[in-house]
Amino acid sequence: MAGGAPGGALGARRAVNEAVVRRYCDAWSRGDLPAIVDCYHDELVLHYFGRSPLAGEHRGKAAALGVLARVQQLTNRRLLAIEDVLASDDRAVVLARERFERDGRVLEARRVLVYRVRDGRIAEGWIYDEDQRAVDEFWESAP
Repeated sequence: MAGGAPGGALGARRAVNEAVVRRYCDAWSRGDLPAIVDCYHDELVLHYFGRSPLAGEHRGKAAALGVLARVQQLTNRRLLAIEDVLASDDRAVVLARERFERDGRVLEARRVLVYRVRDGRIAEGWIYDEDQRAVDEFWESAP
């Protein structure tokens, strides 16, 4: 059963997933890059949706960090809020708001970030934006 029973081994997995993702969110909120990177599994896979130059599947920690570094190089990116962290035995979910500025344009994005945890680290992430069209338009002229 997805989500599992409140106690036992399944409940313990839920607690681990939540703890890992909360540690990640705390590091993200502080802008602590070494702590953020420490939360990532070596075999991290990031899934960005849409049609922007960032869209696609980025496999491996180096590839994932590369796409995240590209976002930082091209924009003034700022986390506005972590609105919630939810966890199950299989995944943890973060509801977040971010602000991106590039070439005089501003995008405030509400995002749902779904994470799969393995070995105490974030092993896979899916980034869903509330307004994918606005995100694609914001990035359309990016190099």
